[in-house]
Amino acid sequence: MNFDTIIFDLDGTLLDSIADLADSVNYVLTEKDYPTRSYEEIKSFVGAGVRELILRSLPSGTDENEVEVCLGLFKNHYSKNVAVKTHPYEGVYPLLQELQNRNIKMAIVSNKSDPDVQVLLEIFFKDYITVALGDRPDLKRKPAPDSIYEVLKRLDSQSEKTLYIGDTEVDIQTAKNANLFPLTVTWGFRSEKDLLASGAEHFVHHPQEILAYVEKEA
Repeated sequence: MNFDTIIFDLDGTLLDSIADLADSVNYVLTEKDYPTRSYEEIKSFVGAGVRELILRSLPSGTDENEVEVCLGLFKNHYSKNVAVKTHPYEGVYPLLQELQNRNIKMAIVSNKSDPDVQVLLEIFFKDYITVALGDRPDLKRKPAPDSIYEVLKRLDSQSEKTLYIGDTEVDIQTAKNANLFPLTVTWGFRSEKDLLASGAEHFVHHPQEILAYVEKEA
């Protein structure tokens, strides 16, 4: 099956952002005198939005007021350090260039805070992608399909011709909820074993493998 539109997840799919996310999480934990977390732990916490990231990183039983305080600390620190160590995965830029050459429509949908998504779009992907949506109060976050529908509307694309690419169980469910073809990358924040357990069926192990799924230039 060929597709003329691709919607990408951001963290763990296009960008290796775990170092900056982990640094901001551990900044908060250190400030509050809580035990810090390893990169691998934080990888497993990413995917369901920033509040869930902080909630999972804090000690079990942390009260709601403290969660909100820590969430505010994280947002403030991360917004100032969103692209210190973050970088696109190897092969992403050649992929985006080839997709652009083939006139494939592209967008990003992320559970990261929308202002941070827009900053990262401007830094890394503005030459290739014009539509990007992060977590916003007017749209339910993934795995709800709301942000996907908004992107399809903006791109004037049809769900049956759209490929959704992500790296976590949230992305797999998002694609299913929006009736998109789910393609799962193995270089992100989950192991292939965990992804299989979450229902992933179609994998790519390098960005260039995505090209097999899209239409050739007319």
